[in-house]
Amino acid sequence: MNSPLRKKLLGLLFAFFLCVISQAIQPVQSYASLPDELQVFAGRQADVRLAVPAASSAVVDRPDIVGLDGQEQAVHVTKQQPLHLHPQQTGQAKLTLKLWGKIPVKTVNVNVIPDLRVVPGGQTIGVKVKSAGILVVGHHLVRAEGDQRVSPGEAAGIKLGDLITHMNGKRLDGVAGVAEAVEQAGKSKKGIDVVLKRGKETVKTQLKPAYDAEDQAWRLGLYIRDSAAGVGTLTFYAPDQGVYGALGHVITDMNTQTSIVVGSGQIVQSNVTSISKSESGDPGEKRAHFLKESKILGNIERNTAFGIFGKMSDNPDHSLYSKGIPVAFSHEVKEGPAEILTVVDGQQVERFSIDIVHVADQSEPATKGLVLRITDPKLLDKTGGIVQGMSGSPIVQNGKLVGAVTHVFVNDPKSGYGCFIEWMLQDAGVMIKKEKAKNLKAG
Repeated sequence: MNSPLRKKLLGLLFAFFLCVISQAIQPVQSYASLPDELQVFAGRQADVRLAVPAASSAVVDRPDIVGLDGQEQAVHVTKQQPLHLHPQQTGQAKLTLKLWGKIPVKTVNVNVIPDLRVVPGGQTIGVKVKSAGILVVGHHLVRAEGDQRVSPGEAAGIKLGDLITHMNGKRLDGVAGVAEAVEQAGKSKKGIDVVLKRGKETVKTQLKPAYDAEDQAWRLGLYIRDSAAGVGTLTFYAPDQGVYGALGHVITDMNTQTSIVVGSGQIVQSNVTSISKSESGDPGEKRAHFLKESKILGNIERNTAFGIFGKMSDNPDHSLYSKGIPVAFSHEVKEGPAEILTVVDGQQVERFSIDIVHVADQSEPATKGLVLRITDPKLLDKTGGIVQGMSGSPIVQNGKLVGAVTHVFVNDPKSGYGCFIEWMLQDAGVMIKKEKAKNLKAG
């Protein structure tokens, strides 16, 4: 065989080899991209899409817990059709995916949890929260003896965003008791033993008040705050658990941008009086006020990255739903049409059309799970897009509650971010977290 012909044959063999390898690698990569764990609701079909060749199959070890198409133990999988899971009852099963029906390439732990339904909100709410201590929002200089300018708080190493929880061993419920403690310490020329929270760290220090010659009073040289108030939107009410979720994002202090550690708080009825429209570079806002006879809807127990949560005993007025609807896991949310529920006038909740234009792949809690775009002409005319106070507005897709509006794009107010409802339900204690489910199984 001459050399050119041999080179040509070797080239053809090499190309064939690469083709075979690529065909084998592609489905393996597809399998590897699947999560190690999948949560589904009992009695509700779940679809899993796989870009795999026709000569692949799926098998479950517990068909009594999770059935496949036709209630068979093993089924063929194609890239044209999703794999249909039929959760039968609560429990755990292993789903094994096999290449060419023989080579196990991926095992997914399927956790079947009880079916869950919650009532979507949309009502505008007033938020009143009191921190679990006093928050340091600034330093100021005290004019002490000899015309010296000092800040005792800064000298003691206290920083903006610190949360002072104790003074001289006594827990602080608010700013009311601070002035008396400062005056007593100043007159007795003693320091104040302070305990504060700085993130997850506990810090102890001593404050020595300085006498302000101008104000004729003892000062700490600190600006402090113990409460915050604002307007947002109720996301859901879970009647079986008697809890709610709202806002979709954490409440932070306006000066320090640190999250507020909740000591106590309430959400109350609120009435939208006007709208400042959003424009590029200038996000608008809902203007609302708490009614004098405002009904307290619930308390505030937690402030997390996904909103505020607490107890609620009844479905609030003006709800568009009298009973709960299904909720969706993050992997069930799809790009395409959806709607949000919110208030733009008074207290009446309305539906407005949107498009979900991007869905992030999140197997663990993370913010900014969705990118959405307002398409409803009425809402665009009224608000210009997403405005402040709209955060927490529930997102409904195909009859399921899938998420909540969280942020507006400042330079494109027609668009914004949303979070998955799955993460809000976990923080509310309505849906069990994956790591806890694993621990329960291990126990």
